[in-house]
Amino acid sequence: MLNKYARAFFTRVLTPFAAFLLRRGVSPDAVTLIGTAGVVVGALVFFPRGEFFWGTIVITLFVFSDLVDGNMARQAGISSRWGAFLDSTLDRVADGAIFGGFALWYAGSGDDNTLCAVALFCLAAGQVVSYTKARGEAIGLPVAVNGLVERAERLVVSLVAAGLAGLHAFGVPGIQVLLPIALWVVAVGSLVTLIQRVVTVRREAIEADGPAGQGAAS
Repeated sequence: MLNKYARAFFTRVLTPFAAFLLRRGVSPDAVTLIGTAGVVVGALVFFPRGEFFWGTIVITLFVFSDLVDGNMARQAGISSRWGAFLDSTLDRVADGAIFGGFALWYAGSGDDNTLCAVALFCLAAGQVVSYTKARGEAIGLPVAVNGLVERAERLVVSLVAAGLAGLHAFGVPGIQVLLPIALWVVAVGSLVTLIQRVVTVRREAIEADGPAGQGAAS
């Protein structure tokens, strides 16, 4: 849901910066790689130690590379299948690092096996949600549904909650409960989204294949 509006807004805002990087000879692929590296470092260095505020600041600074690299490619007229593949693949790496960082915290000093499991579910569900759309499109289906919680929602909800929860270290009482709440929201929303996409792919497959499409594929 956020993808439609937030991406358009930030694309306009970041267009001058993208143009600046192009003038300096920076390639879109370089921005993709640097952005992903920054997110991974921010998530796996800060989050496992419970430093959610600073971890979120670092991640936020780099996560916008996901918008900048595509903007650069369009401005330069060099959009390619390779660039789209690299961007999509490294998005999965970044998402895995973020929720993996949460899981490491709860498996260690956070000492909460339930929330560790929830964070791992968010990690896995996010990957599978993306896979269902990619796989459906790969077999020629439109997959005409976005779902309740897409990547943008997962990132916004989890990172905003993590950043605010990190204010507990600065003396704000009780605010650390926002992160567990956010993880549960993302987990449930991801499950709903996964079901929505699976149902949509099944319906589209049956319509495309006819009566034979109701059988199970091997």
